[in-house]
Amino acid sequence: MYIRPGFSYSNFTHCVQEEPEATMMKWAVLLCALVALSECNTKISLIKGKTARETLMEKGIWEETRLKFPYNPMAKFYQTGDEAMTNDADLSYYGVISIGTPPQSFNVIFDTGSSNLWVPSVYCSSQACQNHAEFNPSQSSTFTWANKPVSIQYGTGSMTGQLAYDTVSVGGISVTQQIFGASQTEAPFMANMVADGILGLAFPNLAASGATPVFDNMMSQGLVSQNLFSVYLSGNSAEGSVVSFGDIESNYYTGQIAWIPLSSETYWQINMDSVTINGNTVACSGGCQAIVDTGTSLIVGPTTDINNMNSWVGATTDQYGDASVNCNNIPNMPEVTFTLNGNAFTISASAYTSQNSNGCMTGFGNGGTQQLWILGDVFIRQYYAIFDRQNNYVGLAQAA
Repeated sequence: MYIRPGFSYSNFTHCVQEEPEATMMKWAVLLCALVALSECNTKISLIKGKTARETLMEKGIWEETRLKFPYNPMAKFYQTGDEAMTNDADLSYYGVISIGTPPQSFNVIFDTGSSNLWVPSVYCSSQACQNHAEFNPSQSSTFTWANKPVSIQYGTGSMTGQLAYDTVSVGGISVTQQIFGASQTEAPFMANMVADGILGLAFPNLAASGATPVFDNMMSQGLVSQNLFSVYLSGNSAEGSVVSFGDIESNYYTGQIAWIPLSSETYWQINMDSVTINGNTVACSGGCQAIVDTGTSLIVGPTTDINNMNSWVGATTDQYGDASVNCNNIPNMPEVTFTLNGNAFTISASAYTSQNSNGCMTGFGNGGTQQLWILGDVFIRQYYAIFDRQNNYVGLAQAA
């Protein structure tokens, strides 16, 4: 396990129950430190489930749905007023949390590109709520309303509801008096998603209605041993993907961790120097800004740059921005290198392509005219990502 500089064993004393005898306390503190320094950390398993695209393709309504609900991956990064989200038909990673006493369980997307926690409520009449788990306030003894509305805009539609407080359990961590949104209306596209709601892991100043994010409460309540969390995304099976709170787990990466300072403490935003193929700069010429985002499935960039990248790898782009390749050509397609703060991160063709019932596609998505880049799940599957709030760094290392 990697421990950030400045870490002290004293950080662990909050996880030891006080004993009447000093000797018992000493042994408890020692044991807490020795058990892999993990007593005050938690690991949440993520499920790599079926995406909305796959489900809609199976139903034969993907084409009509994508016209009705166009994908706008940059929506949540450029907004006025309340926080914006987007409809991503390819998101597939979900984890289970619970809210209330006794606990009510929900599948949520752990999203480093947003800051609010919200789930459907029994007061919601939207179709998206009817086929998802709904939170029932009357069944929780620790629930209180916050008497404040919340609205989160989507690329097409919105989630609206009321803020409330309750105990939120994330793995073995119970966060008391956590503020969250209980939805009353939801965008229609959410009906096609596996996840019930979203748990945002970006910075507090992005949270709609001033709600305190879950991880900020974990830190302020002393529930994590280090003020960081890390993400490992497996690409090969439904199991193996995890979010670890308070811990860096050495078994999920190889080599050294590259620590990249944040360029903005809003999203997990960093400096990107260039994107190269075979030594040629094909995108982000002269430098650009990139966000490491678990809540976006693809690597997204400006239209001109993405089209150039897709052209270099031999892809054909359709009217929706999907770039297809001949599946047989993948072994011969070039690697793509993203240079971040002087560190090179290379992704192979087998990693940046995927196959569905329509053939093979690249994982490079069209972000429109904005110059911001999103390094989504296609990137994070290759590089174990550490999100360090103590020092405001993103750490990246080759995924094991």
